[in-house]
Amino acid sequence: MPQSDQTLTWTDVDRRAVDTVRVLAADAVEKVGSGHPGTAMSLAPAAYLLFQKVMRHDPSDDRWTGRDRFILSPGHTSLTLYIQLFLGGFGLEMKDLEELRTWGSKTPGHPEYRHTAGVEITTGPLGQGLSSAVGFAYAQRYTRGLFDPESAPGQSPFDHRVYTIVSDGDLQEGVTSEASSLAGHQELGNLIAIYDQNQISIEDDTDVAFTENVAERYKAYGWHVQTVDWTAGGPNGNEYVEDVQALHDAIRAAEAETSAPSLICLRTIIGYPAPSKQNTGGIHGSKLGAVELAATKKVLGFDAEQSFVIEDEVLSHTRELVERGKADREEWEKGFAEWRQAHPDRAELYDRLRDGTLPEGYAEAFPQFPAGETVATRAASGKVINAIADTFPELWGGSADLAGSNNTTIESANSFNPSSRTTKKFSADPYGRVLHFGIREHAAAAIVNGITMSSQTRAFSGTFLIFSDYQRPAVRLGAVMRVPSIYIWTHDSIGLGEDGPTHQPVEQLSSLRGIPGLNVVRPADANETSVAWRTIMETTESPSGLALTRQNVPTFRREDIHPDGEGEAFASAEGTAKGGYVLADAPEGTSLDVVLIGTGSEVQLAVEAREQLKEKGIGARVVSMPCREWFDAQDQDYRESVIPRELTARVSVEAGIAMSWNDLLGSNGRAVSLEHFGASAAYERLYSEFGITAEAVVEKAQESIAAAK
Repeated sequence: MPQSDQTLTWTDVDRRAVDTVRVLAADAVEKVGSGHPGTAMSLAPAAYLLFQKVMRHDPSDDRWTGRDRFILSPGHTSLTLYIQLFLGGFGLEMKDLEELRTWGSKTPGHPEYRHTAGVEITTGPLGQGLSSAVGFAYAQRYTRGLFDPESAPGQSPFDHRVYTIVSDGDLQEGVTSEASSLAGHQELGNLIAIYDQNQISIEDDTDVAFTENVAERYKAYGWHVQTVDWTAGGPNGNEYVEDVQALHDAIRAAEAETSAPSLICLRTIIGYPAPSKQNTGGIHGSKLGAVELAATKKVLGFDAEQSFVIEDEVLSHTRELVERGKADREEWEKGFAEWRQAHPDRAELYDRLRDGTLPEGYAEAFPQFPAGETVATRAASGKVINAIADTFPELWGGSADLAGSNNTTIESANSFNPSSRTTKKFSADPYGRVLHFGIREHAAAAIVNGITMSSQTRAFSGTFLIFSDYQRPAVRLGAVMRVPSIYIWTHDSIGLGEDGPTHQPVEQLSSLRGIPGLNVVRPADANETSVAWRTIMETTESPSGLALTRQNVPTFRREDIHPDGEGEAFASAEGTAKGGYVLADAPEGTSLDVVLIGTGSEVQLAVEAREQLKEKGIGARVVSMPCREWFDAQDQDYRESVIPRELTARVSVEAGIAMSWNDLLGSNGRAVSLEHFGASAAYERLYSEFGITAEAVVEKAQESIAAAK
């Protein structure tokens, strides 16, 4: 039985353990000379309560499916988490606390996913933790529906709770408003947030910029809201009393509320009980200093001359969590074994997803498209999603209110929504596969990150490429964590036409390529789109963004798909998986004089230019390069076979700034690009007016050849 279902036991040893947390937090920051001790000190009782008395987890296996999830949204107070991982036996030891924020340590300045056992998500950019926690809660509900929808609430091995600690700073960030609104709409009763309402930030009292009634705001979002005020204790109601029982009661009440997410507003004093610096901005992000640290230790009954000390009795007591975790695990395993026996087909799916393997024969599900038709790559993407939906039940997602434009709807599926949210257009199902983010692009990306990293499912979000700017912090964090999230970005250039410069992405492709570890994929036609999707589904260590056209583009005739037919057959779209490939080599009877490199809708311009150059006796190779990142990951011999090093006459063509092509172009190369904002007109007129044409590619090719001589 989980600790949260039992009466709270809070002994003198528990109290001593909490005070030890405060001292260790202060010691760690004092030694390294930087960090955030204040919140770690005042949150010590809350974090200890969660880890030692409330959550179901197994310190010997931090990836156990049945565990509750904990997300520390204010990642700057990383010691709040690290010290609990140390006390609970998750793998951190005292030396790791002593090495806080130093090279090679297990305790970096902010918690890092995949780096420290027990860390569920990288946090630090405020707001991302709570927003992705909403994704964690989405994933739990969807996973339950995938494997065990018939079980009574709380009786499935796939039931767990998501606990998060959030700060004043988190709740000031706009992304948490977006995500919290969705959490209330979704009635995510498995999500419990403890709001550390200490009202201090770097600029001291938050009243300087943050005076709204947060509790009322969250009630308006549809959350279950409670308040626990530790500043209103004592007989006169004005003393600071850490009433752990009151917080425990509030958590139990939150757990009992299954039809809404819960917010517990916990009023604390930052840095308590430091005599001089508590309740000031000075203790937020700075060490206490020797005098204040000694005084704090004296208040708590610790030896001021000693650092990084824990009493054997305290550590022995907290490490009992290991055995309690094993007991919880054993109890869970019984229910899990019963589920496996009752549902062998679902168990087979569970095992496949757990092992990270793809369905047998999955490649056959990806469609091939006939040559000669003109198809927007956004439309081709939508056809791929629906073609593979049955093969990949783990794939789900949707759009930020642009489903019809992004082509992100799985037509055979219901919407992921409580049944009461059914609309005229979309049938709701708590376990549905179609996500509706509303006009909340930033939250969409953060939620998709949370879904993907906390489950074995793959989720995608859709919006226009221009609005990737709204998503960038979450996209970047997905890349930092190497989470295989999928971001679908349509209307990827001035090709969207009449909406004009506010909606026409110019710098976004190069900007996104600047994020290390993010695969930016811009396919040239429908078949490249299909192979791109397959490659993304095969990718498990990095996020991918698909940049797709609004306008129709030709579907090239391919030698492997269309062996018969009129005209030249180009190379197989299978080359997409390598990021770049020779689509069409220099025509017969010409030497290889120049390489034309294109992406997306501009590849057709390179193909046209190749023909015009042929008439001038110039041999041009067309390279389609849908993904720079995948191409750069190939070995040197392959890259050399596509773009020979000695051939420095090169032209890139892409309807955006040329910044991300300069390394391939070198001093002799030339770019057909757009170095300014767009305009409102039909896309054909824009391409012509802005000189993104086959004729411009021909001109630049001749310039480049001349420069290379």
